[in-house]
Amino acid sequence: MVKIAKGINIPLNRAEGDLQINVEIEGGVISEAWSAGTMFRGFEGMMRGRGALDGLVMTPRVCGICSITHLTAAVEALDTIAGVTPPDNARRLRNLALMVETVQSDVRHAILMFMVDFANREAYDKHPLWNEALVRYQPLAGRAAVEVIRESKRLIQVMAIIGGQWPHTSFMVPGGVTSIPEVSKLLQCRIIVERFCSWYERSILGCSIERWQAIGSVGDLDAWLDESPAHRDSEVGFFIRFSREAGLHTCGRGPNRFLSYGNLPLPLDTAVQGTGSRMLAAGYAVSTTVHHFEAAQITEDVSHSWYEQGSVPVHPFAGKTKPYASGQSGQLYSWVKAPRYCGEVVETGPLAEMVIGGNPLFCDMIEKDGPNVMARQLARLVRPTGLLAPMSVWLGELVDKRGDAFYRSVLTIPDGQGAGMIQAARGALGHWVKIQDEKITHYQIITPTAWNGSPRDENGVRGAWEEALIGTKVKDINNPVEAGHVVRSFDPCLVCAVHCLKKGRETGIVKLGFAQ
Repeated sequence: MVKIAKGINIPLNRAEGDLQINVEIEGGVISEAWSAGTMFRGFEGMMRGRGALDGLVMTPRVCGICSITHLTAAVEALDTIAGVTPPDNARRLRNLALMVETVQSDVRHAILMFMVDFANREAYDKHPLWNEALVRYQPLAGRAAVEVIRESKRLIQVMAIIGGQWPHTSFMVPGGVTSIPEVSKLLQCRIIVERFCSWYERSILGCSIERWQAIGSVGDLDAWLDESPAHRDSEVGFFIRFSREAGLHTCGRGPNRFLSYGNLPLPLDTAVQGTGSRMLAAGYAVSTTVHHFEAAQITEDVSHSWYEQGSVPVHPFAGKTKPYASGQSGQLYSWVKAPRYCGEVVETGPLAEMVIGGNPLFCDMIEKDGPNVMARQLARLVRPTGLLAPMSVWLGELVDKRGDAFYRSVLTIPDGQGAGMIQAARGALGHWVKIQDEKITHYQIITPTAWNGSPRDENGVRGAWEEALIGTKVKDINNPVEAGHVVRSFDPCLVCAVHCLKKGRETGIVKLGFAQ
């Protein structure tokens, strides 16, 4: 095998890149893969010694796209330490902000970051749907691209009304939220959500949400496609047709194990249904067999990461984040740690939520073809079908119960430890916090990208998308769009960028850079 030391650099940038994927290709097929986080940020170290509430201001800055999710995880950890249950109105407002952030992220990623590759001339100009893909997804000009930018921008107004700004709002506090919008503002939010829902049904689904939710199998999905031109011509319909022709249902398998922390704590008095105390269920699944989730089974392995090495993987409450080295140093190759559940590699994100929630369509897809790029991305594209209706319900309940409490007094944060564990747009997000004398003594964060994009562990087992890349066929080493499909189907945190470094004719190492 020829290993590349030098070569040409072919940028396919979309924004920036601080996650690098190195792959070895033999005979046009990826035979090895390494996922390397290339930037150390060290938020955990920044938090130690700060005031107990400082995490509410600082940790939303971990990400400029998922700031609400980090704020939610941070405040839930403090709620636990303080032993307080926020009032129903606080639950509704917190959930609404998180759901808006998730929905806008899902449609933006699908159209602007993933499906834009369908317009890649070098990869797909022979695809029978390429001309139509160009009309829909050409950057800054495609019909769908323009629509998504316009409609998602309007939806974000809901977060600005609830939290005062987006990103990096700090309206959540231990015990609830800082204020509740006036009825007129809540009615404005409901109108925004209803208009977005109408656009989503018309353009993304091509049908009502209720019709989509009636699909319970791959056979039902095929019948839905043939049922109406509006179904076939919708973004979902086009995605399915294009993906099948491109073979995206045959690549990107991954570990076939799934993790979800569950999400969206239910108010005590609400019409929204859920599982236990949350709207979305927590669980661990092997294929489609779901097991009870146990937070104590989470560990972090640093055997291949640039951190001070420990003897064994440890739980986040015992973990440390002390940088040890940089650059290439033996088996160490990433600033990302290797989270594991029961010692196993897992995938997290919308596909995991569908499987653990028992969605019949996606369970059938997994049982027929295993996890794959098409299923993973379709789960993200249609996840809003389960969120938009509850958003309207909670906005209606807020209007009706505007005078109810939105905060329970928390005068101080006592000594103790707590975890805030939620589902971000990209999957399982956790903050593990210890407080002593009203100061933070310990802070650990595990992001969805750490779960999906981890390096190898002490047993040499690849991370989720490292494993998913194995066996991927790459038709053109100068334009490795297939590898990009696999990694982007997990939605690496922040917007994506790709670089290719190539030398030689048939084999070599290809480097793909993505934003983490």
